[in-house]
Amino acid sequence: MSASGRIRTLPGDFSPPGGRPVDLVLRTVGERTTDLALRLAVKNIRPNRVHIAENIRPLSAAVDRILALDHRGASHVVHLDADCLVLEDMRPFLDANELAYTDCFVHDRFRGRVHCGVHITRADLVRGMRRADLGAFARDWVGPVLRPEAFRRHLARRELQPGVQLKGFRILHDHFQDHADIYAKYALRELRSREEGSRARLEAAMAQWGDGPDFTVARAAVRHSRARVPHGLTPNQLAARIEELPAVAARETAALGLPPLPPPAMADVYEAASVLPREERVKVFGLGLPGTGTRSLTTALHELGVDLASFPFGAGDAAALRRGDGRFPALRHYDGLADVFALPHLAELDALHPGSRFVLTVRDKEGWLRAAERLWDTGWPAGAPAAEREAQREARRLFQERICGGHGFDRERLARAYDAQAARVRAYFARRPGDLLVLDVCGGEGWEKLAPFLGRRAPAVPFPHTRTNPLDLLPR
Repeated sequence: MSASGRIRTLPGDFSPPGGRPVDLVLRTVGERTTDLALRLAVKNIRPNRVHIAENIRPLSAAVDRILALDHRGASHVVHLDADCLVLEDMRPFLDANELAYTDCFVHDRFRGRVHCGVHITRADLVRGMRRADLGAFARDWVGPVLRPEAFRRHLARRELQPGVQLKGFRILHDHFQDHADIYAKYALRELRSREEGSRARLEAAMAQWGDGPDFTVARAAVRHSRARVPHGLTPNQLAARIEELPAVAARETAALGLPPLPPPAMADVYEAASVLPREERVKVFGLGLPGTGTRSLTTALHELGVDLASFPFGAGDAAALRRGDGRFPALRHYDGLADVFALPHLAELDALHPGSRFVLTVRDKEGWLRAAERLWDTGWPAGAPAAEREAQREARRLFQERICGGHGFDRERLARAYDAQAARVRAYFARRPGDLLVLDVCGGEGWEKLAPFLGRRAPAVPFPHTRTNPLDLLPR
C-alpha cells in the first residue's frame, strides 16, 4: 500500500508566557473524536505549534512522516492519537519534566488503566527515533511490524534514558469510536497480545466487557484475528494482513447491522469522565533496597493507580538528596518514590507527607546479594545529557555511602547493611504497624497484601514480576 494523507500545521502559538516550548502532534485516521481531541489537547497542553497528521496509512508510513517534522526550538513533543481526550491540565507537568520519555496512563474504554496513545518525548529523542533503523529487526521479527513507533523509540531511548517513566493523567481513550475503527483496533490488539502475558491482560479485560455494541464489535474482531490470522507469519505476511484490516473492519461491521452512531459532543465527554474512579491521592514510598522487587512494586502500584517516580530528575532532586531534607520536586507531580530516594529520608518524607503509606520489599538475603552484585555498577546511558548523568552518579554515590557503607562491592558489608536497613524500617514503624507493609515479591507475595493495604481492588491480572528488559514496557 502506498502512503497517503498529509500533515498540516495550524497557525498560531498556543503556549503560556514563559512556558517550556512544547509541540503537539495529533495523529488521526478519521476518528469520530478528532475535533474534540484537538480542542481538548490545545486547551490542556497549550503547545507552541500544532501539527496534524491526517489519514496517513499504513502506520509505519505515518511514523516516518511524523518523525520527519522539524521541531526546532521545542524542548519536548507530545504525540497524541485522535482517540485520546485530554481532560486534565498537563502544562504544570510539561513545564517541570526534563526526561527524554514519559508514557502516559489513560482510561481506556475497553481495558481500563493502560499506558498508550499519549507520549511525551524530548526533542533529542525524536531526532534519535528518526535515525533509528528497524531494518535488521523487521526482517526477522514481527514486533516492529506490530509497533513501529514503539520499537523506534526503544532503539533511540536506550541511548538517553534506561527505562520508561510512567505518569497518569485524566485522559479518556477509545470512547465514542466508530464501530469499524473499534473492529480494526481489536483485530490488531489480538495480534499484539499473542505473548502469554499480553494475552492474559486481554482476556482479563474481555471478562469485564458488557453487552453493548462497542464490546460486541471488539469481541467479533478478536475472534476474526484468532480464526483468520495464523501464528508464525513472516513480518511481510503479517504487515499485509494488518494493511487489510480497515477494509475487513468496514465489511464485517456493516454485516452486523448496527445502527449509526450520533456524533459525539463535549457534553458526552464530560459525562463519560464523570464516572471514572476518583481515588484518594495518597503518597506511597517504597523502602526496599534495589534488587528486592522494587521494579515489580512500582509496576504494581501503577496498576493500582499510584504513580511512583523512578528516576533522578535533575539538579533539584539531586540537591534534595544531598541536603537530606526529603523535599523532592518530583513529588509535586508523582504519588511517591522508591529505593534510592525514599530510603535515606524516611523520617523527613513521613513528616512532609502525613498519612503516607510505606512498603518495605524484602527477599532472601543471598538472592539479594546476587542481585546487588549485578546492579552495583549500573549507570546512566552515555548519550544522556550531562546534567542527568551527574544527577544519577550523585544519587548512586549518596546511596552507597549512606545505606551501603561504601562504594566497593563487599558481600559481608552489604549483608550487614541489608539487615540494618530492614531493622531500621521495622523499628521506625513499631508503634504504627498499620502504616507499613512488608512485602516479599520474590517469594510470591502480591495483590493479596498490597491491594488491601492501599484500600484498592486487586486487578484481574497477575502480579507483575518486572524484569530489567526495557522491551517489557512497550505500550500496551
